[in-house]
Amino acid sequence: MKKLADYGIDDHPADDPERVQVTWIVAVLDDCEECEDPRIELTVEEVGKQGAGLVGHLSPSTARRLRAALATALREIGEDVDP
Repeated sequence: MKKLADYGIDDHPADDPERVQVTWIVAVLDDCEECEDPRIELTVEEVGKQGAGLVGHLSPSTARRLRAALATALREIGEDVDP
């Protein structure tokens, strides 16, 4: 089973010659035979290049580390972070 959690596109200007816009997709995955347990699937790919991105299969503990890192970065730029 694979269930979409959310997806989006970054807010970077599309016409920046040094950085491409990327999409991100987060899903729950429980059919990874090698993983042995449910995973959070994170896909990041360049806009317009579907299927050519990077896919990570994160364990719950790794997904929590990523969530904490994003919260730290948000606090660093002065944004409130929900507990």
